[in-house]
Amino acid sequence: MKKIAFIGLGVMGFPMAGHLSRAGYDMQVYNRSPEKAKQWVEQYQGKIFQTPAEAAKGADIVFSCVGNDDDLKQVTLGEQGAFSGMKPGALFVDHTTVSAEVSRELADIAAQGQLGYLDAPVSGGQQGAENGHLTVMVGGSQADFNKAVPVIENYARQVTLMGPVGNGQLCKMVNQICAAGVIQGLAEGLHFAQAAGLDTEQVINVISKGAAQSWQMENRYKTMLADEYNHGFAVDWMRKDLAIALKEASEKGVQLPITKQVDHFYADVQAMGGNRWDTSSLLARLKAVDSKTV
Repeated sequence: MKKIAFIGLGVMGFPMAGHLSRAGYDMQVYNRSPEKAKQWVEQYQGKIFQTPAEAAKGADIVFSCVGNDDDLKQVTLGEQGAFSGMKPGALFVDHTTVSAEVSRELADIAAQGQLGYLDAPVSGGQQGAENGHLTVMVGGSQADFNKAVPVIENYARQVTLMGPVGNGQLCKMVNQICAAGVIQGLAEGLHFAQAAGLDTEQVINVISKGAAQSWQMENRYKTMLADEYNHGFAVDWMRKDLAIALKEASEKGVQLPITKQVDHFYADVQAMGGNRWDTSSLLARLKAVDSKTV
């Protein structure tokens, strides 16, 4: 089996790397907080390394799943970065949601060192990572894609090549633009149903069989109605993703009025202390607005 390095063992990377360990790959892991790496090796088979460069040494494929553009540069570049430890011909696959610009920049640097590069952001959240049901949108060459797919399929149900490097990130921006509007619509619908005195369970049972059905409805309506938001994809991360999409749209002269408005709504949720709440917490904002607490 191939030797694999995985950099970043957060809520997404931890289970993703775990699926690869269970599949029998020789795993080398790195995480900025050592405690998380220790927790990972207590649960799975693999070796901990102190720097990204050490973790990447000898690996056939190096995966990363970190926070943002700056985090990605920190774990790839410099003497301790993964690129410096990778062997010629190795492949770097980034699962972080970052800008298309930084993906292209790092792909160019990787090529100078005879390394392959794929930008491969994911959709499906923590639940999808844990269940191995992620959707992965990839930018890069067909040859590099072919190398990575058999490995990625251990934690994904769909892996699609969207075109050259950067296109994976552009596709993820579309995903987040669509998700933001759907979540706000679902929050408004549930809020209205409750105010109208309807049986919300019955409402969902009916409309989920029609055109209003969505992943958010299927997976989030129960926790939304129960005011449970300490799970899932954090508001802080959604705002980071939406900022990337809004910046890209501005540069392309594209108007995203609903996305911009929902981003403002998420800022309200942060002001309520909901930075780490799930993105479905837009319903909590609506309730707070009606009660004049926001």
